[in-house]
Amino acid sequence: MIKIDKVSFSYGTRSVLHNVSLDIHKGEIVSLIGPNGAGKSTLLLIAMGLLSPQQGNIRVNNRLLKEWSSRDFAQYCAFVPQNPYLPPAFTIWESVLLGRTPYLNFLGLARKKDREIVKQALRWVEIENLLHRKVSEISGGERQRVVLARALAQEPECLFLDEPTNSLDVHHQVTLLSFIHRLAEEKQVTVFIVLHDLNLASTFSDRLILLEDGLVVLDGTPGQVMGNEKVLSVYRQSITVFNRPDEESRPAVLPVRMYDK
Repeated sequence: MIKIDKVSFSYGTRSVLHNVSLDIHKGEIVSLIGPNGAGKSTLLLIAMGLLSPQQGNIRVNNRLLKEWSSRDFAQYCAFVPQNPYLPPAFTIWESVLLGRTPYLNFLGLARKKDREIVKQALRWVEIENLLHRKVSEISGGERQRVVLARALAQEPECLFLDEPTNSLDVHHQVTLLSFIHRLAEEKQVTVFIVLHDLNLASTFSDRLILLEDGLVVLDGTPGQVMGNEKVLSVYRQSITVFNRPDEESRPAVLPVRMYDK
């Protein structure tokens, strides 16, 4: 589904990614984890074609990114950004309908099919009761669901998300990622996501990619990655990893209190 082949990238003289290669398969949830500045968001943006690497290439569905038109790519892939903007005066219905933009004709008129797909997206994330409310009238957790519904309205086969749980409480974090997990499982949507919370990444991912200083340090299942001693060195011994009693294949972490010496 997504093939990242020997990608390197720099911001000016600052090198951010070094010869990164990854294969992400259909229906997988793959999470990028790692400390701040590891290159996670940069790699996600490159995989979407929003940044161009100095070296290497990206293929989506066996096609180089440069071979996709913007319209075709928007019909195939959707993006949930870290700090999404929703026009505050728009209703929820209008906001989610924006996801149908790649399918509209030159007049920009929504057809019956477009309206049905928007209704399905609203039902999927359980906010159909909000469709007449304005964005300015709903909570942060509800806005995140609106953004996800807008992405689902694109009918994507591939979904990119950059730290979508930022600023959400635990309930809304779990709810949002549960929707995404269900999407991958039931509709075989491929999910490529950046997450800072290691417990959420371990709980909801099929694979974890651990980045450090622009390099792939580990790539495997949550049990393989979280159980590896390299995790402790990457996070500078500031966490303790332990097996969860309910699901040993998905380890959890606790922070370690640090003192100045």
